[in-house]
Amino acid sequence: MEMMSADHALYLTFEGYQEGVNSVVFSQYGNTLAADMDNTIRLWDISTGQEKKIFWVDIGEHSTSGVKSVAISPNGCMIAGGINEIETICLWDMETTEQINLIRERKSKAMHWVNAVAFSIDGKMLASGSEDGNLYLWNVITGEKIKALTEDTENIFSIAFSPDGKTIASGNADNTIQLWDLASGENTATLEGHTDWVFSVVISPDGKTLASGSKDKTIRLWDTTTNKEKKPLIGHQNIVWSVAFSPDGKILASGSEDNTIRLWDIATGEHIETITGHTSPVKCVAFSPDGTKIASSTDNGAVFIWEIYL
Repeated sequence: MEMMSADHALYLTFEGYQEGVNSVVFSQYGNTLAADMDNTIRLWDISTGQEKKIFWVDIGEHSTSGVKSVAISPNGCMIAGGINEIETICLWDMETTEQINLIRERKSKAMHWVNAVAFSIDGKMLASGSEDGNLYLWNVITGEKIKALTEDTENIFSIAFSPDGKTIASGNADNTIQLWDLASGENTATLEGHTDWVFSVVISPDGKTLASGSKDKTIRLWDTTTNKEKKPLIGHQNIVWSVAFSPDGKILASGSEDNTIRLWDIATGEHIETITGHTSPVKCVAFSPDGTKIASSTDNGAVFIWEIYL
């Protein structure tokens, strides 16, 4: 089988922020990019490189809490931020930047920050994963908790909905990936193979493959029909913080503590290209909706956008 080949060029850079950037996400049409920056979420125009909007965190007591993760609703109307506070999520109107909801777990034992947030496929539900080992499902409109999916672990780092909206996957500090049926709230499978914490999970656009990145320096591909591991992707020299599928599902991008992005051919498992130029760990990677660009965020407060030529 002929291997893919790729080339890349640096398209835009956003620098000068004080804290590391945990999360980057493109809007539904790819014309804007959102990222957490210095206790805010910032929105940039991709064509001009200009900052468009700032979303400020308002949790009542004070407004200086950091944002751990960012998600944009499927219809592009709302943006969510997992906050570095006790089980707290903020929701904003994408057009007006007004904070429209403050979602919190009110139990007295809720003492952990939110590591990951993700909208359901229909946009009516928000999932959050936190340090307490619970995967919470929330009603976006009312802010009420729908259910808590409890895992036997201390930390959930990443969550992803399947394209059909029936399953949610989570990566955790138990070195596993948990799969959950959304309708019943039941745990349907535990994927074992990583030897250290699983920091990132993502499901391919066709729903057939799950990819996971881990502290064990590997990426693993899983068949979602059989829940069996297909193959490991070996090459990074340090922690794999983030993985992302291209829109056509043929390529996987991975961001690592080794300051690089790697591109992988999903069909063959072969390494296609390494993107260098970062001067600190790559915490998050995201493909644009048309697959021509990759955004990456780093530990030293910079965001890069790369043009990809296949």
